[in-house]
Amino acid sequence: MSEANASLALRIPVPRRPLILAACMAASFMAAVEATIIATAMPSIAESLGGFGLFAWVFSAYMLAQAVTIPLYGRLADIHGRRQVFFVGAGLFLIGSTLCGFSHNMLQLVMFRAVQGAGAGGVQPIANTIVGDIYSPVERARVQGMLSGVFGVSAVIGPSLGAAIVQYGAWPVVFWVNLPIGAAAVAMIALFLPEHARLGPRPVDYRGSLLLALAVGALMLLLLQYAALDSTTRIAASAVLLLASLALVMHERRVPEPMLPLELWRNRVILSSSIGSLVTGTLMMGVTAYLPAYIQGAMGYGPSVSAVILAAMSVVWVLGSATAGLCLPRTAYRRIATLGALALIAGAATLIAMTPARGPAWAAVGAILIGVGMGFCNTTFMVSVQTSVGWRQRGAATSSTMFLRFLGQSFGAPAFAAVLNASLIAGSLGVAGVLEELLNVHRRGLLAAGELRHLVEGIAVAMRHAYLLTGMLAVLALLLALTYPIGLGPGRQVRQL
Repeated sequence: MSEANASLALRIPVPRRPLILAACMAASFMAAVEATIIATAMPSIAESLGGFGLFAWVFSAYMLAQAVTIPLYGRLADIHGRRQVFFVGAGLFLIGSTLCGFSHNMLQLVMFRAVQGAGAGGVQPIANTIVGDIYSPVERARVQGMLSGVFGVSAVIGPSLGAAIVQYGAWPVVFWVNLPIGAAAVAMIALFLPEHARLGPRPVDYRGSLLLALAVGALMLLLLQYAALDSTTRIAASAVLLLASLALVMHERRVPEPMLPLELWRNRVILSSSIGSLVTGTLMMGVTAYLPAYIQGAMGYGPSVSAVILAAMSVVWVLGSATAGLCLPRTAYRRIATLGALALIAGAATLIAMTPARGPAWAAVGAILIGVGMGFCNTTFMVSVQTSVGWRQRGAATSSTMFLRFLGQSFGAPAFAAVLNASLIAGSLGVAGVLEELLNVHRRGLLAAGELRHLVEGIAVAMRHAYLLTGMLAVLALLLALTYPIGLGPGRQVRQL
């Protein structure tokens, strides 16, 4: 593709750009919120459909399908153009969402969730890639900050929205609520985004996609179902993970058009940002998944208090993303990422020092600092990656970074759960079921004062150990931020078409 043809992607009329950005933000929100909206709705759905044995797979099917398709969609977008691939991903997502609402049993729901996830893998990365295409590097920093904030909003709104739907409506609406949003996003992309990519026939790395699916599938099985697996299945899954990962690396190094272009990671900026996305994705899950349990279990406050604190974190995440986007054109990646990592460290230190007696205000300070850090870091990671590559590789680079962020989120919940459970069991056998005792309001009220104090102390100590892991991840994010070249930013980077 000629340089002139590639630059057409950056010549969208200015009045159209906000409309395309709005469509991309709506599409990203649609796919992101679907991963969390069913968290509070699933008990009601499982009660209606039966098949509690498949409960976890309703989540796992979506996550697995999304993970393994993200890099494939990115490569296809570099070959066939953004619009066509976005339409395929959004279409699959909307079909899967519609079918989920018509499920008659849990097995059908798991299958349709996999269709949803396969579509989501093409919605979020391609939406981010489109934004990277239509804005210059300096403008890209500002708008990517807005797009990054979508993830923070969806992480908080999803569970609350799911709970409200099942309480006041019917559970299929949990899956159908996104249909008008998706339809509007597709229509706006069709109307306002021209397609300039026609690169001719190029091979698609389907073998790499299969190897990635095997590796990620085995990893997800071990992370999400480890306790339920027998020893033979654990060994088999571990072997598949190891062999498929080795085969994938060897294959991607040989194939001329790899799905995961490993040569991109030779770029110092891309390598730092990709690993940073993995680290912050893991860290985020440790806060959003377990801070409510501390507030409700150890401190004794209701769900509304933890919801307000997570909402505050979401708001400052958006503000942090926007602030980073405004500052990046006038400064360097290293400075913004370092500020973000320092905020993560401060937030983690606050959570480590938290005690039940310090109350929800202390937890709110820690969550807000984490939100600021996530906004600064995620925006820097995405902008730096997209500005370091040209049009022909931007889809693959964006997808690879988002794949690692998603992998970190998938790894985060079980990693923190392992630390928490190990701490509870090591501290006292009587504290092994501490969360169930403390989160149940009726059972908590029946506990004697001494027993309640013992359980609260046990959960506080275990949570402190889990937040030590958060602190280590935050320090790692700082070390990665310091690897960026001094003075390099979107305003000083060579413009890649």
